[in-house]
Amino acid sequence: MLVPPILVFLAKNPIVDKYDLSSVEFMMTGGAPVGKDLIEGVYKRLPNVRFITQAYGMTECTMSSHFPILDKEHYAAAGKLLSNFEQKIVDIETGQELPRNKVGEVYIRTPSNMLGYLNKPEATAECLSSDNWYKSGDLGYLDDDGWLYIVDRLKDLIKVKGLQVAPAELEDLLLSYPDVQDCAVIGVPDEKSGEVPKAFVVKKNPNLTRQQVYDWVKSKLAPYKWLQGGVELVDEIPKSAAGKILRRFLREREKNKKTQVASKL
Repeated sequence: MLVPPILVFLAKNPIVDKYDLSSVEFMMTGGAPVGKDLIEGVYKRLPNVRFITQAYGMTECTMSSHFPILDKEHYAAAGKLLSNFEQKIVDIETGQELPRNKVGEVYIRTPSNMLGYLNKPEATAECLSSDNWYKSGDLGYLDDDGWLYIVDRLKDLIKVKGLQVAPAELEDLLLSYPDVQDCAVIGVPDEKSGEVPKAFVVKKNPNLTRQQVYDWVKSKLAPYKWLQGGVELVDEIPKSAAGKILRRFLREREKNKKTQVASKL
């Protein structure tokens, strides 16, 4: 099982070319959503790899709820629902179940769902409904064939003038840019839009500029997804031991910057 940063490493780092990885034919990743562009980058770099798959689950629902089927058509999907599990996608505003191909919060139910968090009744009530649906906190959708695609964490969603922007979508696009080594995206406050996306980028090409990164996103996505919060070039992206981007560190960094500016006024 590989965490997403290892896939970024395999797709981007030049040291990979120094090693014979021709015996590697199968990879599985989890812990955070991985986009199609990044997976295709690994396939291109390591042509002997036959399958890169994702899986999905959480401890509260007895680990894996979705598992992949080996094909190259649905490799950006988290998998298909396992037996003895139920799933639905729920509108985050209305609480109503959504049809196929509509993004909402992923709900999971199984007879082996947890009873609750020990001595934490409020936390339990927030994520477990009275009829035993577990609210995952993940945004996703089901395609016409029932494959689950995870878009991002609900708490990480950026709302630009009421429109939803998933940081993972922008990060996947940025990682497809050959001159970008690594990246992270957060929402930053904006008077007109409420929030706007800002990117933190680690350069692969030392000559890469902030404007080039901005223009790349501008050429690919709708205006409300542009990096109106700016592009900051950094040496590294803060991540947990499991490889998840520590967005709270980046948000705190932005908050401290604004505090320092305000104190100088």
